[in-house]
Amino acid sequence: MEKKRQIAAVLILLALIGVIAYRHSTGKDLEKYEASFFDVFDTQTQIIGYASSKEQFSEQMSLIKDKFQYYNDLYDIYHDYEGMNNIKTINDNAGIQPVKVDEEIIELLKLGITMDEKTDGNMNIAMGSVLSIWHDYREAGSEDPDFAELPPMDELERAAEHTDIHNIVIDEEASTVYLTDPDMSLDVGSIGKGYAVQKVAEYAKNELGIQYMLFSVGGNVCAIGGHPDGSAWAVGIQNPDVESDQAYIKKVEVQDLSVVTSGNYQRYYTVDGKRYCHIIDQDTLMPADNFSSVTIITNDSGMADAYSTAVFNMPLAEGMEFVNQLDGVEAMWILEDGSIQYSDGFEEYTR
Repeated sequence: MEKKRQIAAVLILLALIGVIAYRHSTGKDLEKYEASFFDVFDTQTQIIGYASSKEQFSEQMSLIKDKFQYYNDLYDIYHDYEGMNNIKTINDNAGIQPVKVDEEIIELLKLGITMDEKTDGNMNIAMGSVLSIWHDYREAGSEDPDFAELPPMDELERAAEHTDIHNIVIDEEASTVYLTDPDMSLDVGSIGKGYAVQKVAEYAKNELGIQYMLFSVGGNVCAIGGHPDGSAWAVGIQNPDVESDQAYIKKVEVQDLSVVTSGNYQRYYTVDGKRYCHIIDQDTLMPADNFSSVTIITNDSGMADAYSTAVFNMPLAEGMEFVNQLDGVEAMWILEDGSIQYSDGFEEYTR
């Protein structure tokens, strides 16, 4: 409890320093505000921004939350929503008929297909049949750890026969999506949240005129500008060792960039003393276990989300070579032994 109080005090102090520095340097009456909510994308959303009044910030947050809720519903694979065709609707109609969808779904799926090609299949949005099996076993194992077990490999292998991303048929003119394999299903968890964060940030900047804001949605952080005084946002990269007193293992400073982390400590369950995370390697059909976490920095949150998943599935040497040949993308790997590896330019952001 004392540690939490100390952290809270530090955060409050930093907030006050930001306000005072900004008023002193510009004379404008902008203050720093924070908001959080828990009911979109099954995670905590935290937002820090500058506004001329609490009322203005509250109005912005209401509009921004509505946008997040829209994307949450649109990319949901578990629930139906009245008046909306979402990813679940597409899955429910696999092998039956094309589904007319919002353009935001088509753009997301097109990005997913592009990233599958770019990452040599290490980020496949057509893995739903396999991921749903792991989801069910993970949920059951989390609810009753004494009886936690792994899915049978033959069940996973049968499901893997229905993960060909080429069976996604997109008709942009008709605005429809059709899965030709009736046993196939989409799961956009590897890209949907990051894509939504990027779209909401663009909405906040272009439609609401916001210049200084930081979004943190689970492991996805997206910065609009920096602080009004010109300084960058400081973003902590979580320590994968949840038992450690050190909450953040590194800090990076960013402006108009996204920082996205995929890790084995975020969603997992334990079987016979071993942790099994939610990121599944399509080659082994097992949870990837090369690293504790992979963090990506780039200018698009959707791309960062996709890259963090893909690189988490790659061996270190392969992932390092892959990232280093990308323009404007940097990565940090935390290995199981706690050691850290960086792409060529990542340390330019560290402080």
